Amino acid sequence: MSTSTPAQSDYPSRPVRIITPLAAGSASDIVLRILAGKLSDHFNIQFVVQNQPGAGGVIADRTITGALPDGYTLGWVGNNNAIGVSLFNEAVDPRQDFRPIVGVSEFAYLLVTSASSPYKTLKDWIDAARGKPNTLTIGTSSAGTSNYLAALLLKSSQKLAVTVVPYRGPTDLSVALLRNDVDLVVNAYGGLRPQIDAGKIHPLAVTSAARLTELPEVPTMAEAGVPDYVVTSWNSLYGPKTMPDQVVDVLTHASTQILNDPGVKARFKEVGFEANALPPQELDQRMRREIDRWAHVIADAGLEKQ
Repeated sequence: MSTSTPAQSDYPSRPVRIITPLAAGSASDIVLRILAGKLSDHFNIQFVVQNQPGAGGVIADRTITGALPDGYTLGWVGNNNAIGVSLFNEAVDPRQDFRPIVGVSEFAYLLVTSASSPYKTLKDWIDAARGKPNTLTIGTSSAGTSNYLAALLLKSSQKLAVTVVPYRGPTDLSVALLRNDVDLVVNAYGGLRPQIDAGKIHPLAVTSAARLTELPEVPTMAEAGVPDYVVTSWNSLYGPKTMPDQVVDVLTHASTQILNDPGVKARFKEVGFEANALPPQELDQRMRREIDRWAHVIADAGLEKQ
């Protein structure tokens, strides 16, 4: 592949930054920092995580596309990007503007209430939403994220008159739930685990097809009374479109080796993620499938591009 920046045989020879659109402390941020730490150890070069949340991920994505394609600026890209193509006018299209490097992880979401909530099952909450239209709320991460879309999918599939309230990051989201500012929250296990372990948050359902091994008592959405509802999200490393083949190969090989390590898999599991090293071609195919899938969900929900 031709590029204005030649591949360096000694790559990496200086710190590499990984740009993420997610807030520090989010579940996906935890996983990214595990990977970045392992890449730093592998190469004996710092891989530095830079959080650039906001604008539905567009700010972070523009940083990636505007960087030199030399492998020293990478992006944390995934389901949110697949959603953004259909939701945001300014969104970067990963199919055209990014180069896939490696798939990293996959995870499901939990639907949770505060321990003090009167809603002890998902059916309780849905029944209340139907009985009291336009009064209940669902808290999620910022508009355009996959848990935001997961909440809208629940709203539309169950024909509920509820309000979806986006928050900037997981800390704000958890605080809002504990203060009963929102009635239900959709978030990844990693971002909720401390409060779940402390008994402050009560999980009602998980959005994967099977129960989480970490929370075997929590039913799937189908088991909780919402059939045909499965939402999983995923993360990966991409780079600027014209990154040299050699640099991509180095990063793919090192990341795959790290992600197949049993110790790393166990650490991902602790925060509710599955390590899943996808090679670039399979990652690209997944992105294309997910863009098509979320386009249909967004259209069905009647959302207009922002």
